[in-house]
Amino acid sequence: LDRPCGAGGFETGSFLALLNNRSRLGGFETGSFLALLNQRCGAAPYDHAVSTTGERRETAPGGLLRDPEFLRYLVGRMLSGAGNVATLLALPVLVYRASDSASLTALVAACEAAPYLVFGLFAGALTDRWNRKKVMIAADLASTALLLTIPLAHVFAEVRVPHVLAVAFLGPTIGVFFDGAVFGAVPMLVGRDRIAAANSYVWSLQSVIEIVVPSLVGVLLAFVHPAWLLGFDAATFALSAMLLAGIHRPMYDATRARAALTVRQVFRDIGEGIDYLVHHPGVRTMTIIGFLQCVGGGGFMALYVVWVDRVLGLGTEGWRFGAVYAAWAVGSLAASLALPRLVRFVSPARIALVALPVNAALWFAVLLQETWWVAGLLMIGWSVAYTMVAINSITYRQQVTPEHLLGRVNTAGRMLSWGMGWTGGAFLAGLAVHGLGLRPALVAFGCASLVAVAVAWTSPLRTANGDPGTG
Repeated sequence: LDRPCGAGGFETGSFLALLNNRSRLGGFETGSFLALLNQRCGAAPYDHAVSTTGERRETAPGGLLRDPEFLRYLVGRMLSGAGNVATLLALPVLVYRASDSASLTALVAACEAAPYLVFGLFAGALTDRWNRKKVMIAADLASTALLLTIPLAHVFAEVRVPHVLAVAFLGPTIGVFFDGAVFGAVPMLVGRDRIAAANSYVWSLQSVIEIVVPSLVGVLLAFVHPAWLLGFDAATFALSAMLLAGIHRPMYDATRARAALTVRQVFRDIGEGIDYLVHHPGVRTMTIIGFLQCVGGGGFMALYVVWVDRVLGLGTEGWRFGAVYAAWAVGSLAASLALPRLVRFVSPARIALVALPVNAALWFAVLLQETWWVAGLLMIGWSVAYTMVAINSITYRQQVTPEHLLGRVNTAGRMLSWGMGWTGGAFLAGLAVHGLGLRPALVAFGCASLVAVAVAWTSPLRTANGDPGTG
């Protein structure tokens, strides 16, 4: 889930041609699917965005999908998201085919999440100081160069497991800095009042990609070497960088005074972000819940390829292999479309309190299945609840955090959930599968969702009136 959102690749066919219809992604008429998203995501006509500094800035009338600046960002995320999905499936398959080892396969997921644990706080502090747009472009170009090493190795030498694991670690390391910039850039780009709608567009399109791309990847894996999928991802990062370069709206407050950049000051900046996270009741509780969710999710996804092969009996290729993965994306799409409308009537606290028990129940229901299509159907419902909790937490953090702390607070929250939780779950998965067996290990990780329910229902969220930060 989450360059949390960073997106990557597709060919520029009819869909992008439609987007490109007027003056290189300038003001244009939306296609039917984007018009549906505009309606479902609650992006009402909006003539001004309110920046995080309180400044009203002009945007294109008619909602986010008529804002060419946001559209460049959105299409870039869509492109890199498609490539990302291909890479997320290709990396563990590369390792599993080369080693036939469940532990080494689980290590891929750990390598993908570990950079947040190591670099998350520093990335947040630094991207709050730097030009966020330049950081995102540099990250996309660096990702392009890194991913190309895999297909080049396949052509001129041999793709080895250590090389794949290195890419699995270094790619997300670059992504940490991209995310740190994005967390602060989106509120500046669209205004706080439209954060939920903006996030919903990204997650909705990403979910559509995750419905379509995995099945295609599953079929492609039967005919092409997984290394070529990483080459495809590299191309999408390059396209994303080109689109971001065309955004002209400021995505950081250039007028804000900044202390000189020293090692001591960086640690002081990090401390500010952690202090805000710890002392804000709503942000603190949402972060703890996110950590527990990611412990279980990291354990499950680390063993996903093994589970599909050994429990569902689908192997590591074919349309059914991709279809089970795509089932998760169907639920994510439903959740991302529903959340912007839901938050108009229900507080973030109530959303979390209801979604968490549903998530736990469906988690165990999926793990107990052996029939692939039943497991896939249940995964749709599980994904709705899981994704609802995730987007709700991220959006809430972006809405309540001051502009000068956006990168630090959000990367700290993501470090604790994705970095510590997901990495810890993925590392433990490799140990648990040997000590307990595959299915008992997966059930054990599901217990983390039960702990998340207990935390939520004994926290300030339970008594919050509207804003959990005031509860």
